[in-house]
Amino acid sequence: LQNYVNAKTPNGTRVTEIRDGKLRIRAVKEDGKVYSGRIYGNVRTGWKYCYIEAKIKLPKGKGTWPAFWMMPVNFTSWPSDGEIDIMEEVGYHPNYVSSSLHANAHVHTNNTQVTHEMYCAGAEDDFHVYAMEWTAKNITTYVDGQIQLSYNNRGLGHDDWPYDAPFYVILNLAWGGTWGGATGVNENALPATMEVDYVRVFQKK
Repeated sequence: LQNYVNAKTPNGTRVTEIRDGKLRIRAVKEDGKVYSGRIYGNVRTGWKYCYIEAKIKLPKGKGTWPAFWMMPVNFTSWPSDGEIDIMEEVGYHPNYVSSSLHANAHVHTNNTQVTHEMYCAGAEDDFHVYAMEWTAKNITTYVDGQIQLSYNNRGLGHDDWPYDAPFYVILNLAWGGTWGGATGVNENALPATMEVDYVRVFQKK
């Protein structure tokens, strides 16, 4: 239900900014519309195989849908080219964070997605570290160092493992939508803010 804008709403309210050393992504309502922001990292070159982590404080409110995820640089079609969701949360199920992988052989549209959800106490009150270790053989995601999801390359080809190409990072705060708005939205929660302390990528030379 949000309209993504580049940094500011039509009225000049910032939806993305760096303040006190932290990235803030906000969802705000103005003139009957909800505006929000999304940030891309290394969109032209991405990374192939790495350890990546972000320290994030999630927003509160029914309708929020924050995400830390990755899409392929050389995208042609979804889900064929893959999608890596390191962390997602929906506000109507607070403090439960999920990781998911999408490809032709496993995708949420037919309930075959590779996914796992776990409780992260205080995810909406404090910063927590969400991470992924990605190699040619395995993808494992973590919440504060605890394994969330692990998936092996089973050697079944591109339909099952499109994760052998560069992917870039996306940080965004959606409002409503098929998952975030599955039980409705509470506009009294607006404005809502997702805070990111850092994103770090470690890659073997």
